[in-house]
Parts: sequence; C-alpha cells; structure tokens
Amino acid sequence: MRRVTFSRNYTLSLSRTCQCYCKYCAFATHQAHIYAPDEVEKRLDEALRRNAKELLVLTGERPEVNPEVATKLADWGHDDFTSYVVWACERALERGILPHTNIGVLDRQDLARLREVTASQGLMLESVSERLMDTVHAGSPTKHPERRLATIAAAGELKIPFTSGILVGIGENEQEQLESLEAIAQLHSQYGHIQEVILQNFVPHPRYYGQEVADIADEAALERWGEDGGVRPRSGVLFFAPGASSDGNPAPQAKNPASGGTPPSSPPQWATQVTVDDIKRLIRECRRLMPDVGIQVPPNLSDAWAELVEAGATDLGGLSANGDHISPERAFPSPHEVRKELAPKGFALTERLCVYPQYMDAEWMEQGVLDVIKLKYWSFIPRRGSGRRSEEVIDGHLAPRAIEKGRDGAALSEDELTALFAETRPEVVEEMRVAADELREELVGDQVTFVVNRNINFTNVCVVGCAFCGFGQGRRSPDAYEVSEEDFAARIRDAVEFGATELCMQGGIHPDLTLEEYGKWLRLAKEVAPQLHLHAYSPMEVHYMCERSGKGPDEVFEYLIRCGLGSTPGTAAEVLDDGVRQRISPNKLPADRWVEIVEASHRAGLRSTSTVMFGHIEEPRELARHMRVVRALQERTGGITEFVPLSFIPFNTMLGRTHGIEEISAGENLKHTAAFRLALGRTIPNLQASWVKMGLDAATEALRWGVNDLGGTLMEENISRMAGSQHGVRLEPEQLIGAARAAGRLPAQRTTLYEIVETYPARAPVLAG
Repeated sequence: MRRVTFSRNYTLSLSRTCQCYCKYCAFATHQAHIYAPDEVEKRLDEALRRNAKELLVLTGERPEVNPEVATKLADWGHDDFTSYVVWACERALERGILPHTNIGVLDRQDLARLREVTASQGLMLESVSERLMDTVHAGSPTKHPERRLATIAAAGELKIPFTSGILVGIGENEQEQLESLEAIAQLHSQYGHIQEVILQNFVPHPRYYGQEVADIADEAALERWGEDGGVRPRSGVLFFAPGASSDGNPAPQAKNPASGGTPPSSPPQWATQVTVDDIKRLIRECRRLMPDVGIQVPPNLSDAWAELVEAGATDLGGLSANGDHISPERAFPSPHEVRKELAPKGFALTERLCVYPQYMDAEWMEQGVLDVIKLKYWSFIPRRGSGRRSEEVIDGHLAPRAIEKGRDGAALSEDELTALFAETRPEVVEEMRVAADELREELVGDQVTFVVNRNINFTNVCVVGCAFCGFGQGRRSPDAYEVSEEDFAARIRDAVEFGATELCMQGGIHPDLTLEEYGKWLRLAKEVAPQLHLHAYSPMEVHYMCERSGKGPDEVFEYLIRCGLGSTPGTAAEVLDDGVRQRISPNKLPADRWVEIVEASHRAGLRSTSTVMFGHIEEPRELARHMRVVRALQERTGGITEFVPLSFIPFNTMLGRTHGIEEISAGENLKHTAAFRLALGRTIPNLQASWVKMGLDAATEALRWGVNDLGGTLMEENISRMAGSQHGVRLEPEQLIGAARAAGRLPAQRTTLYEIVETYPARAPVLAG
C-alpha cells in the first residue's frame, strides 16, 4: 500500500492586491485589498476551530505598491508588507498552527525574515519560457523566470524548506515544460531544499469583480464537503483550448455552486491543451529528475486526480477546509471523499504537515517553529534516535556496554535499553545484530520453527476505539462482521484438512458478548475438532469477560479451561507504559491490569505469548520500560513461550492517517528485533518474526537478528490486513520451510507450546532422475 499525503490547512488571502497583470489570474486585484488585524485574528480562530494544522498565506505580488495598502500598513505599525505577514505568522504560531507563506518574489532579506516564523515557504516557478512575458505575463515584471529562479535559489541558500512547481497550459510547449522542471531540479541538486513540486494545470476562471474570493471558495467548499458525494466523471482532457472535449462536444463548464462570478465564455486564445497524458508525462519527468521530491497534483482542478495518483503523484496539497482561493469555484474534495476513492486502489490517504519530515530539524527550521511541532505535532517528526518530543542525550558508550551485557543474558537497565532502541551508528547496530544472533544460537541452536495454525477473528465489532487499529468497527459500519456458527465450524474443518494443530481465536470487544458467549466458541471448536489446541482470547478480552461477568481473572480462566482453552495470546500489550496507552488506546486496560491477567493465566496452568507493538508514537525509553515489565513477568512466572514484536501498520488507521506516522523501515525493524532479543536475555528463548507485519523476505532476514521462529500459517488474518498490510494472510508450510532454508537453518514444525512435530533437512531433497 502506498501513502498519498495532504495537508489539513486553512487559507488566508492576506492581500489580493498585486502589481502583476497575469492573463490567467482571477485572484489578483489592482484595487486596495488587505485584511485588517482584527479580521486576521478572527480568521485564525476559525482556522483553529476547523482543526487546521497549516496556515497557507497567499497574497498578490508586492501589494504595498498600492498607496492605500501602504497607508494601512503604516497605520497598523508596519514598515512594509513582509512585516505584516510576519505578524500574522506569529499569531498563527501562538495558536499552534504552522505557517506556509506563498507571497511572491522576495529578496534574500525578506525570505530570512519569514524563515523565523514559518515552517516552509513556496513560490511557483510557473515557466522558464521568456516568450510568455509577451503574452500571459505581459506587464508582470516579477513573473520573469530569472527573478523567480533567484528567489528559489535564495531560499535554498537560507535552508528554507520550499515548494515550487509549474503551471501547465498557459501557452508553453512541451520542451519548455521539461526545461522548467529541469531548472527546479538543478536548484534542488544544489541546495536540497525542494520538498515538493506542484504540477498545476490551467483552468479558466470566472471573474469576481467586487467580490471576495475567500467567501466564494468557502461557500463552494461547504457545499461540496457537505455532500457525501462521489467523484465526478473523468475525461482524458483537463482543458482544451478553444474549446471542445475529447468527443468533439463543447467542453463542460466547471460546477460553480457560488452565486456571482461571470464564467468565461470560451477558453482564451493563448491557452494550450492539457491532457491527462500530459500530466502523467510530467509526473514521470519529475520522478526521473527529482526522485526524492514529492509530486503534487491539485485534486480540484482535474477529475482525473485519482488516475494521476496511480501514475505516481504522491501528494494532493492542502485540502483546505475553506476552499481554493485561486480557483474559488472549484472546491477541493473532502479528505473523506478522497479516502473513499483511493482505498480500493491500494492507496492510503495520510496527513502531513506543510513542512516535509526530512526538514524537521534545527538545520532547516527556526527553533521557535520547531518547538511548536515538538509540542503539538511531534508524531510527525521522523525517528532519529533518542526521541522526537525531546532529544535525550545518551552516553555513546552505553549501547556497546549494553550489547555485551545482553549477550551474556544479564538484565539491562532502563537507560541501557533506551540506548539500544535509540542507537543509529551502523557499526554499533551490527554489533547488536551479532550479539543477538549469538544469543539465539546459544538458547535454541539453528532450528527455525513454525506452527501450522488457523486464525479466526470471529467478529470485528468493537467498542474500544483504539487509534492504531483498522480492524475494529462500530456495529453499524458497512465493514462490520460477525462469523456465524456454521461458518466458524466450516473454517475449523478447513483447518483440520490443512493439517493445523492450533486454532487461534481473537475478536473485537463486541458489546453483546458475555462470558458464556466466549465459552461457546471454545466448546464449538472442541466439538468440531477436539484434537486442536485452542490458543484464544487476549488479556483485553479476558478483562472484558471479568467486567461483564463480575468474576475475577482466576475464575474466568477456570471457566475457559473447562470450555477447552489451551493457552492465551499476550496481545493487547501494545506498549506497557500507561502514558503511551493513554495516547493511542485510552479505553484499553492499563499496563498493570494486563500483567495481572497474564499472571492469572499462568497461575491457572496456561502458557501465554507476549508481544509489543512498536514503530508508532512510542519513544525508546517507553519501549525500554515495556521490555523490563515483560522480563520481570517472565522471571516471576516462567509462563511465556515466545515474544512477538509487531511493527505498526499505519495505512488504514486513525493514528496513521492523522499523525503522519510512516511504516517503520526494514532497517529499524531489524534493529529493534535484535534489541528485543538482548533485552530478554535467557528468560524467553523464542523470538518470533511476524511475516504478516514485515513480509516473508524481511522475516527471513530477521533470522540473522536473533529470531528463531516464523509464527504460523494463519490461513486468514484480518487485524493487519484491515490496517493495510500487503503481505498476505496465509502461507503454506513449504514457504516457511523455504525461508528457514534460505537462511541456512534447520526447519521444524512445532506445536503451540513448542513441542517439535516434524523436522526437515536444511536443504531441500534432490529428486533423482
């Protein structure tokens, strides 16, 4: 699944007064237009109410050339327009909103002034074609490509995260389009500051004489966002000059829900045809020239935006809650509408900030702006070692010492574990891998185990509402399901035919389920296949059974064992730190209760697994606390059979969609795997790699990082799948055997409790003849 990003922004058209006379622009006016300070404050409060993370500041070019605007600025205590923009950005930052300014050609001094109060800035190059200075840009001195390239270059020298792009269809030709992208790419190769390139197709606009485009845009947005509407029909043509559609009929007029505004009678003579294939070509060129830069296509200017995403566009810009002030009659689709369109195509719509993650550090941003991100949006900051909210200084000698202690099986302190999870030096990470692999060999030898099992998630109806979960659904959700007894029994018979020895059962916290209902599923499974080991019910489900029945965990487990329960999964652990749990799953059982229930299962004679979910908002120190809790529990009871690290799948989850969390990299996943092995020492011998989360190839590589178990065949799996995992839901035993052999290890089928069922040679037998 591929992420497609957008920014939840609010547009502030601070002044539309402009010194330019661009033929395609309906935004600019040559009358005096500027928002007074009280109006700015009012609109910023509205942005906060609409949950905007970005303030997009749009203005005309040099509005202070208008004497009336200059007088107003002076009356408000500002020597120039940039000073007023700085003031507006400061007011946004006070509200926790990140400013992104796009106010035209600026010199180095003005860019530097804005850098102190913005998260990012932007300027469309539009085109390098000087021919256009005699046509669409006639009378617009700051549209000369040299002046615009000078501003983009100065931003690079000042290390300003920057957005640029080209305007397509204003009279330029294909060669000039390519040369424009090459000019941006050349500056990016020199300074590394271009975070995204916008490919904006020209569309003709109505004229809005005497009207406020912000109000027209807001009205259009409210109408469209109020609809639960579908996506409009697509055409292969984004815009045709002088005017026919691809079927030869007159080009359809854009929907204009707002009153007022005179629609254009026909496309202007200077415009050039832009087709979907043209934009696809430019997307390919962007990817070739700037493979590390985002590619934005405005989804309100083309009905083919989803097709352009499939062609490689990575970003949809700011889906502004108050509309597009440049094309006010063309409302953006809502995030909900976009998500519904993209999900079936395998794309996950994800929020980003106006500044891209790779620029979120003190080298690229002023500390005051970075502090706002660390306070309000810290989950968007990429992982760089010790922490995102506050960078903890860690003694560089701590990790090597911890590796040595962990290799010997000694318990590690919280500081030592924090150092392991925060480590980034390649040579130290390699030492960690070697030590984890040696410890694995000491504890379990070269055998790699797996279990032939069937997973049944009998319902996904859930009332808990965890932010990291894509599985749980409300009762009325179209994606909600409940497995019938007949279907349940049929799935068990399929498992027996497949050769399964284990049935793993978990479900959502359904409001109607009682203790007896949970017992019913166990009894039914035993009736259909008494030989199967039943591995069922997370600590959260057991906690819910206790609440519904009024019984304690000991009584609940006694009842479940009578019904056929054989062992319990140690899921619902996530991170055993209540600070993390309050942020990602406030309705879930607290860490101490999780421990209490797992200990109760061990007292009842049941064995359990243990897990961690990592790669989301947790910090290294919080993972360190989790591992100390798990190790201490195992030292008390000895009842844990295995430890299963579960990397977070962000795509279809609230946490991933709204907090900017990307899937953890393979390298980080493997580093954490080695750290988990060293954290456990000799207490839990078996460390499992989840192929559902990380893929079979990465799970195979994990066999070099301390792992000795590849989990189960599953046959079905809904929790990771519904969160957006793309690694399948079923493996054949032969695939797991092949993975062990690929790592040079000895494959073996096991039971749930790690009794060996069958061993296989390290190499596949060679057939004679």
